[in-house]
Amino acid sequence: MTHHAPTSPSTTAPASDETVVVAPLRVASVPAGHPYVRSLLDPDDASGRVVHLADPLPDPAEPDRWWPPVVLDADWLRAHADEIDLLHVHFGTESYPTDHLVAVVEALRDLRLPLVYTVHDLTNPQLVDQAPHVEHLDVLIPAADELITLTDAAADEVEARWGRRPTVIAHPAIVDPEVELPVGTPGDTVVVGVHLRDLRPNVAGVETVRTLLAAVDALRATGAVVEARVDLNERVRDPEQAERIRELVRAAGPSATLAEHPRLTDARLERSLADLDVSVLPYRHGTHSGWVELCWDLAVPVAAPRVGHAAAQHPDRGTTASFDLDDPASLAAAVIALVSPHAVDETADAHDAPARVPASRRGTPHRAALQRQRRSVRRRQRHDVAAAHLAVYERALATVAAVTA
Repeated sequence: MTHHAPTSPSTTAPASDETVVVAPLRVASVPAGHPYVRSLLDPDDASGRVVHLADPLPDPAEPDRWWPPVVLDADWLRAHADEIDLLHVHFGTESYPTDHLVAVVEALRDLRLPLVYTVHDLTNPQLVDQAPHVEHLDVLIPAADELITLTDAAADEVEARWGRRPTVIAHPAIVDPEVELPVGTPGDTVVVGVHLRDLRPNVAGVETVRTLLAAVDALRATGAVVEARVDLNERVRDPEQAERIRELVRAAGPSATLAEHPRLTDARLERSLADLDVSVLPYRHGTHSGWVELCWDLAVPVAAPRVGHAAAQHPDRGTTASFDLDDPASLAAAVIALVSPHAVDETADAHDAPARVPASRRGTPHRAALQRQRRSVRRRQRHDVAAAHLAVYERALATVAAVTA
């Protein structure tokens, strides 16, 4: 096949009375249909400057399934090179062996197509053995024309391990910032919950539930009115672990409840989370978390285990607190920090009490006010995230153009 020079974000020089027409930048995302990737376009931008090409379906009989990603294939890229300007990899590399990714990188170089890689996961939440994922990182991070990640902490780790510093672009909103969200049912009891979903490989279900139940017992022993809530899908990947979780909750008595149900719709998940005072993340390994973003949009405080960089996504006081997975005392301390009123002005004059705001408890006017404030932030962020990605894409195109000139 004849080598293809990518369509760059350039224009034809117009006469003075002509309008500049900019060709849309055609991005083949891996995958395009993931909610994170869809959120990278600004819905208020009518310019069409960036276009995400649709995922080719691995199986037309399953139109909602994007994996294994068809675009992430050397033969596909060679056959469709005239249809795309840039490849942006996000998720799904675990579908293929390392040699497959090496062939993809080689095809991109032959075709003079830029590669952008967002380092979402320094450890892969879908895997137990991380060796294949590390091999993929060792291919993609050095080869990418541009790198992105979501937090400064992750950028520090990438730079320390590979000698390249990604551009940091914050995780965009999980939910539509124009939509009002549930604030939860008010109540005096502090409800601390964990959603284990289908017990994917990075979820430490038994360990998290055991730690949560012990932390709640310790808090109740001090007179606190608190209960644990454990949420689990009916269909799970590890039935044996699910049964051990059931036994733990049964043994805890009235201080804990277990809800088992089909996979929640987005609306039901939002309502379930809104009924918590604290959401506990159950991860044994991971890097970033869309769950943290959803909780931030809902103004539900998060207790995050000290793994990866999820706590760095929204480190504000009263928003996120960290704990050690096998240390109930650290989780109890995190819950106290999240449900207690917190100071917002610790530099106030010594004669003045620091201004304090209430915790974001379920069903309260304060939570509703926080949600409104954060929706405003998210509206501005949509434009900023889209503009930041366009800047990265233009740099990647310029890099490839300079090399091939």
